[in-house]
Order: sequence, then C-alpha cells, then structure tokens
Amino acid sequence: MKATGIEEDRQKSRLSSVSMAIRILKAFEGDDAEIGITELARRLGIAKSTVHRLVVTLMAEDFLEQNHDTGRYRLGLGLFGLGSLVRNRMDLSTEARTLLIDLRQETDETVLLAVPAGPEIMYIRVQPSRQAVRISAEIGMRAPYHSTAAGRAMLAFQPESRIAALTRALLLPRTPKTITDPDKLQKLLGNIRRLGYAVEDEENELGMRAIAAPIHDAQSEVVGAVAVAGPVQRLSLKNLNGFAEPLLVAARAISARLGHRGSLGSGDS
Repeated sequence: MKATGIEEDRQKSRLSSVSMAIRILKAFEGDDAEIGITELARRLGIAKSTVHRLVVTLMAEDFLEQNHDTGRYRLGLGLFGLGSLVRNRMDLSTEARTLLIDLRQETDETVLLAVPAGPEIMYIRVQPSRQAVRISAEIGMRAPYHSTAAGRAMLAFQPESRIAALTRALLLPRTPKTITDPDKLQKLLGNIRRLGYAVEDEENELGMRAIAAPIHDAQSEVVGAVAVAGPVQRLSLKNLNGFAEPLLVAARAISARLGHRGSLGSGDS
C-alpha cells in the first residue's frame, strides 16, 4: 500500500508539472511577446525556482527560447512546427471531405483518410459504408505502416532512408498473412510505386481487405493516403482492384487541392 501511495504521489507531481508547463506557454497568449522568469512567476502565482525549472525543460524541447539580449523568453519554433502539423492535417481533412464522400458513394464501402504519425499511421477521417456488414474504424485509430494498405501507400513513396529505417524495425505480424520479411516488403513497395496504389489482403485484420493510394502536397511530399476497405465476404481481390481507378482519381483530386501539380499513379509522382 505504501509503494502504491508513493507512485500515486509521483504521478500527481508529474501531472502538476505538465499543467504548470501548459500555463507557462499560455501566458504568452497576450500582448507580451517576451516575458521574464520573475514576471511569469508573479502572473502564475508559483515559485521562481519552479518556473525556471519548467522553462529550462520547455527550452530543451524548443517550445521556448531565450532572447540573450534581454534575458526574457518567447515561444519557440517547436510550437510552430506542431502548429503547422495540426494545420496541415486540418487542411488535408477539410479538402478531402467531399471527395471522400463521393468515393464512398461510388464504392459503397468504408473510405478512410490516413496520415503519418511517427512510427505508425493515424486515421483522421472515416466515411463508413452504409451497408449492414462493414469494417469498424474510428478517427484517431493508429495502425502499422507495413501491414496496412494506407501505410504502405505512404511508405512506398518516402525517401529511401525513411523506408530503410522503418523496414529495419521489427515487423510484427498482425495476422498469419502479414509480411514480416524486410526484403519481401521492399519488393512489394516497388510494385506499389509501379502501380500507384497498395492492396491489403487480411494482413492487418482477418476478414478485411483494403486498397489505398498516396496523397501528395504542393512540394510533392506524401502527406497522407486515401483507402477503401471492406469485408472479405463482399470484397474479392478482383472487386478490390476494380476500385483502383476511382481511388486514384480521388487521390489525384485531393492532391491537386493541396497544390500538387504532378500526376499520380503508375509510379509517376
């Protein structure tokens, strides 16, 4: 019981530090672009030593930076990077919405929009199939690159260094059909680049198949993927590949809305 109490106290302390760090960052929402330690402590009603400790931590993550001429602090580029990431994802989700609805209408299967999320992918928009039997997917759900159509569609068009880093990682089996051999995965990615889209055959979840194509931005970087997914009872591989053309049309249209001017598909990006 004593050890549990100590751990709870530690957790509360960590949560308190996170809360105070957030309050420090929010202190810069006003007109003052730069604020000193003493003023931060006064505004927030906490000790200067605590403010200094948290400021040092925030600086280490580039969330704050110091003006060495004045000694005061200002918001750092790390926050700008996070804000840009959020804005880009919001822009992608907004621009893709009507096209995803159209694709769902044409295929009558669940349509998903995915983005890179560190070592995984994350689904940020889902247009569920209107059929009674359909796959289950939620916004915010994460999945591996190597076992999903959306993940492989994005991975195939990444720089070689990024592909190598992810394929060197442990490729865990999600089902008995998951490709876990790096060489086989590399060969598959080459085929995806040639076709312009990726197919998933019960490799991430038994009973589900999917097809996905990458989305490019104005700089021709892959920023997401659009996928069509459904149950194997209804989606044979032949039926699934029949969705390739409307899928590629949707991916090209979304990319164009993001400023991409190249052609997508058949390995040409």
